[in-house]
Amino acid sequence: MSEAAAGWGLGVLREVAQALNRDMPPEGNLRAVAAILDHYLPTTRVTIWRRRAVGPSLHPVSSGTTVLPPVDALAMPSADTLRIPIVRAGHRLGALDLLAPGDLAPAHREVAEGVGELLGPFLDAVLLSEDLADELATRAREVREQRQFTNLIIDSLPVGLYVVDRNYQIQVWNRKRETGTQGLQRHQVLGRRIFDVLTSQPADTLRAELDAVLDHGELNQEEINVTKGGETRVYRLTRVPMRLDGDGVSHVITIGEDVTEQRETQRRIMQSEKLAAVGQLAAGVMHEINNPLATIGACVAAIDARVGSAEGSEIAEYLEIIEKEVERCTGIVDQLLDFSRAQPKVGRAEPATLDQLVSQTLFLLKHHARFKRLTVEQDLAVGLPPVVVDGERIIQAFMAILLNAADAMERGGTLRIRTGWTPGRQDELFIEFADSGSGIPPEDMSKIFEPFFTTKPPGRGTGLGLTITFGIIEEQGGRITVESEPGRGTTFRVCLPAEKPEGTP
Repeated sequence: MSEAAAGWGLGVLREVAQALNRDMPPEGNLRAVAAILDHYLPTTRVTIWRRRAVGPSLHPVSSGTTVLPPVDALAMPSADTLRIPIVRAGHRLGALDLLAPGDLAPAHREVAEGVGELLGPFLDAVLLSEDLADELATRAREVREQRQFTNLIIDSLPVGLYVVDRNYQIQVWNRKRETGTQGLQRHQVLGRRIFDVLTSQPADTLRAELDAVLDHGELNQEEINVTKGGETRVYRLTRVPMRLDGDGVSHVITIGEDVTEQRETQRRIMQSEKLAAVGQLAAGVMHEINNPLATIGACVAAIDARVGSAEGSEIAEYLEIIEKEVERCTGIVDQLLDFSRAQPKVGRAEPATLDQLVSQTLFLLKHHARFKRLTVEQDLAVGLPPVVVDGERIIQAFMAILLNAADAMERGGTLRIRTGWTPGRQDELFIEFADSGSGIPPEDMSKIFEPFFTTKPPGRGTGLGLTITFGIIEEQGGRITVESEPGRGTTFRVCLPAEKPEGTP
């Protein structure tokens, strides 16, 4: 090769090297190289074939206007095509095809071969870069899919879950939290401080609870009552320390689980156990009390015979009350034992009006010391049909409700008794006992019918009155509900089925 040809060839290679160093996509670099060769060499088309990181095909970059498709393997070149393999470290990365109208001069061939050698390192670097990019894309996709899978698991949990970091900022807020008592979407809370979101709890208290986990790394649990829409639910909060790096606690995971049904189940189990205890208690009480009651009854009969008081006198009335109450005490002891049995005995049900039941109940209580300080108001509906019940049992239930009302109004008050049709029902009557007493705290509302539960001081009650009342009302086919507001009084509503008219199926 002459000195001039050598200089020309070096100039071509220099331009090719500069084209390969330009900051552009690989196809752009290769297209520039093809254009340089097309310019300096007597060719009609220059094609650079290269492999990519994905797939076995060879992809062309050509200087001509004809668009060539990728191929899985290069066919044998035609007679007028010069093919120069592009090889790097023994690996064939592609080929350089020069379509010439005739044989290329040695100088042109040497330049083409030199370009092929320059393309080897370039395509090797491009292939490595694509391999890395493909690997990163694969890894990123796997991380994204794993994150989506983890988020789906967290969102599918039947518990509310959120995570805060050491700056008390919310990092995770799952779907259950979005539909929980706050009802806040995650885009509304992520990145915010937990104190700005959970405002129902004092910030200092919540901070102390989180700090206990962050500082000591110990799991803790507590149960709280949450009221929403007039319904109180019990939630168990579990705070779990999370260590992102090293041994220090970096985050706190808080899990809120609704355990209302579990607590209700436990309450029912405890109630069953208490009822079993009631049965054992009643067996002993019957033996111990029946004899004294029989003695009192006999004494009443003897006094009545000896005094010989006229019917309708005050003494006769007192003796009648004593006799009825002795009979009632005997029945109550027997009913207490019956109440604790798996299958209670059913008393004789007879038609009775609510007016009659109220009148008999008030007659038995009118001399009671606690009732002398109360004002009783009656609003009894006219024309109500009878209810078919065991009257003695219902009176016992009414007395327990009224005695509770009297206890709630120690300094006096008003007791209102109202009857009528149950709203929306044509087969049920109601009777309401509304007092103006101290009311029932919300946390005690779910316990008032439990055996042995009482808020009265020792010696004032056993906690069995409302339990037996609840059982009696259900036994008679009715139901009982309670509404109360502390400081505003309590209303017990008993609903009983009305007697069906003759001929009604």
